[in-house]
Amino acid sequence: MRLSLVVPVYFEQECIARFIAECRAVLDPLGIEYEMVFCDDGSSDRTTAIIREHALSDLRIRLIELSYNHGKQAAVSAAIAHASGELLLYMDPDLQDPPEEIPRFLAAIGNDYDLVFGVRSEKKDRLLNRVFSRLFWATLEKFTGLEIPRGLAVMRIFNRRFADQFLRYAEQNRFIEGIFMHIGMRRGVIEIAQRARFAGVSKFNFRRKMALAFDAILDFSELPLTLAVKLGAWISALALAAVLTVVALKLALVDFQAGWPSLLSLLLLGFGVQLFFLGVAALYVGRIYREVKGRPLFSIRALVNLSPPDPPRGG
Repeated sequence: MRLSLVVPVYFEQECIARFIAECRAVLDPLGIEYEMVFCDDGSSDRTTAIIREHALSDLRIRLIELSYNHGKQAAVSAAIAHASGELLLYMDPDLQDPPEEIPRFLAAIGNDYDLVFGVRSEKKDRLLNRVFSRLFWATLEKFTGLEIPRGLAVMRIFNRRFADQFLRYAEQNRFIEGIFMHIGMRRGVIEIAQRARFAGVSKFNFRRKMALAFDAILDFSELPLTLAVKLGAWISALALAAVLTVVALKLALVDFQAGWPSLLSLLLLGFGVQLFFLGVAALYVGRIYREVKGRPLFSIRALVNLSPPDPPRGG
């Protein structure tokens, strides 16, 4: 059995050497065959240089350098595409999800699962980041209907059959957690401890989290379009009721002056609502346009200790 660690990296020069050392310290005593597949998402610091230095003396350390910053979703996909193991363990290099938990993931997936998520017993982060994370996951759960485990960690393990199914999802707009949940198969969950980040700061700030949440809503839900239809129906009904009221008052010979300000306000409200929901529809059309072009998910500048991947196996 071969284990592949799939690790997206982006400006991680402070963490990467320590991450490699800790993973080796855990994996070497297990006596299993393993590889570490790093995918750099356009870093301009020493991240790739440090990985290359380790790769010179250890062929199990492999590196994919993307041509520019594609985003974490593409980097994860590239790492999975190039991994050769029967089991794949997705991790971040910041050491918040500690390498010493790896044996527990190996034991858990041995219980006839295709995918095992890690969930954090306690999120060790700043209060503001914890609040942002709760808001992020609550937004996803509310608007996408995806049953994503609460306290989900990055760290998760899955088998080759699951990885091959993942690689069949070729959409450009990629929300990794949503794809994982959509694949289904036999899923398990284990609770893991979490450390504070070893060094540096997270690049996945609140703005990026909410942008990802918005992407997930558009990719896995038609709710915005449904809301547009419902709101349009309500506004039309209210407008019709207002017209009937005005007619009834005039027929009853009630003398009143509605005035230009009220008329202009109603017109502006109508135009504003129309433009907003035209924008929602345009976002969906834009995503369709992006998908039908069928461009590659990522562009690779260099491979270290790797060959181009084979096509996904099986159906």
